[in-house]
Amino acid sequence: MKLTLWQRFTAPLTEPYARYQHADVLHAIRLGIAVILALSINKVTGLPHGEWTTITVFIILGLLQYQGAIYTKAKERVLGTLLGIGAALGVLLFSQKLGAWLWVDYALIGLISGIIGYIAVKQLGYIGLLTGITMLMIVSSPDRSNIGQDGLYRALNILLGTGIAVAATLILPLKSTLMWRFLLASNLETCSNLYAGVGNHIDAEVLIPKPFKYTKATSLASLIYPANSSVPDVPVNKSLVKALQKINKRLLAVRPHIDATASESGIEKETLETIQRTHRNIIGTIDLLLSAAPRLASIELDHDNHILLMHYQNELTQAMQNMAAVLRSPSDEVFRPITRIAVSEYPSVQHLAFEWQGYFWLTQTLQAQLQLLSDLLQTTKPSWFAASGLRYQRREQRRINEHGGETDLHL
Repeated sequence: MKLTLWQRFTAPLTEPYARYQHADVLHAIRLGIAVILALSINKVTGLPHGEWTTITVFIILGLLQYQGAIYTKAKERVLGTLLGIGAALGVLLFSQKLGAWLWVDYALIGLISGIIGYIAVKQLGYIGLLTGITMLMIVSSPDRSNIGQDGLYRALNILLGTGIAVAATLILPLKSTLMWRFLLASNLETCSNLYAGVGNHIDAEVLIPKPFKYTKATSLASLIYPANSSVPDVPVNKSLVKALQKINKRLLAVRPHIDATASESGIEKETLETIQRTHRNIIGTIDLLLSAAPRLASIELDHDNHILLMHYQNELTQAMQNMAAVLRSPSDEVFRPITRIAVSEYPSVQHLAFEWQGYFWLTQTLQAQLQLLSDLLQTTKPSWFAASGLRYQRREQRRINEHGGETDLHL
């Protein structure tokens, strides 16, 4: 169903998938609104050192787009600020009660800074860094008459800026769990399109099943080879290279979402790392299959094994399409089992040319990787599905019903 101009314009404001596609622009809008809000609050309250409110908003939101990552950063900033205030007040209390000499104060501040630095490197990280910064902001002013008051005002403005940054995440919210799902789904869909084009190098007469379309830009049929090469070795088609670059770019884009998705969904980080590693292995196997296909064009393959290979290729193409559709679906769908491929059960494969045996082995490897990914996603589905937000599920379901009730799974 073709969207109207108004629907296309408002989609990023109402639909999470459209929001994912325009995340950079929406992030810029949200950051601008948050900075304006911080400046307005500074103007109304008139607190000294109000610049720290806007600075804090920019530090938290500047490089972070998604709620899970922003909440983690905000929590670390609040804890670091509070610990820094406590450390600074301890130093000031020690100086006032004992009337210590200046060099004793400096030695104590240096000792505490060293301890904080050691703990920051070992465990606390960003929290430890902010603890030290906040402490020094309070105790290291040359004018020691107002030292505590000025430092506390700065710390208060930091906490106020953190609150504004967290509140800003409710403006066009971007959930890391949804972004993680959509990035993984996009890569699986693109991989299936590339893999579907491999058949054209095996047999130009083989037709890829109609439900799984692939464009000329991503099809291996459009590859260009050097004129002096009778058996092509390396595809030089720029469109294919760009498609693989986009896949790898999305693979890298998943990495920043892992910690935040673990925080939002409660899934163990080790499990998400295993999913990411399997995701990367699937892309590597697809890349090897794409590289191997051109070399097979001139090597004979008997009819029975050809039918077997095309059957498995169609099955794996459908499997990747199905997994992408379930990841995008707002409904509680189930990942379907993937056809098991065991080359050892087909003795005739053992008598094929070495290149064809290798290709069958890669196909079997791809099946095992897809099955592992499917099992991991199905096991963790209750967690990441719930973390995507009930509002998202209900809104998307209503939109699908309005459009005739069809989803990617039906197509």
